[in-house]
Amino acid sequence: MQPDISQYRAFYDARLGTISRRLIRARLRAIWPRVDGLTIVGLGYATPYLAPFVDTANVVACMPAEGGAVAWPRAGRNRVALGDDTNLPFDDASIDRVILIHSLETSEVWRSLLRQVWRMLRPDGRLIVVAPNRRGLWSFLGDTPFADGHPYSRGQLQRRLGEAMFLPERWEGALYGPPARWSFVMRTGRAWERLGRTLYPGIPGVWIVEASKAMYAPAAPARPNASRRPRLAPAAARQLTRTS
Repeated sequence: MQPDISQYRAFYDARLGTISRRLIRARLRAIWPRVDGLTIVGLGYATPYLAPFVDTANVVACMPAEGGAVAWPRAGRNRVALGDDTNLPFDDASIDRVILIHSLETSEVWRSLLRQVWRMLRPDGRLIVVAPNRRGLWSFLGDTPFADGHPYSRGQLQRRLGEAMFLPERWEGALYGPPARWSFVMRTGRAWERLGRTLYPGIPGVWIVEASKAMYAPAAPARPNASRRPRLAPAAARQLTRTS
């Protein structure tokens, strides 16, 4: 079930949300350091992560209709649209980059959502998915948006992307520290990230995966050819009929 948009906004207006935004945003910028002139769409509740791209790219945030929407940015021209996971309001092969955050884990039609993303991306387009790690603390502790919906292991996320004809090409993690509002934890957020990448890289709070479009579906396993199956010779078939 898609949480109400007010929950996301309240989280990111608070200090813990501000810290998590900075840590995840740093990884996104490392993956996409240059986006000059590109068209970027953020799906779900992506506005906290789109601001660094606004100055050089054409940026749109698309929020799910069932969760509601808020204007963004808070000053200037509105860049938010409402969408449906089964019918996103973008033309085929019209988008260069898509960021999917606070979306895949809460969508009840994730297959349709990913197929819509595949449809709207250009052949050389790229997708970044940010999803809660089922082994990480953020998926089951605290009252953050990363504890909503269905968290993923790396293998599960890779399979879902593959089923939707995406090829995962780069994996990152973020939010290695606990989702605690203690002053000490929040002050040392970047130290937790450095320590986590070294000591326990497999259990970040969220997975961040960049994927490209696969232009062809994988070949289906070969089936036995019916014309090659063993058959009774005509005489044996007649004999079997007489004795039955």
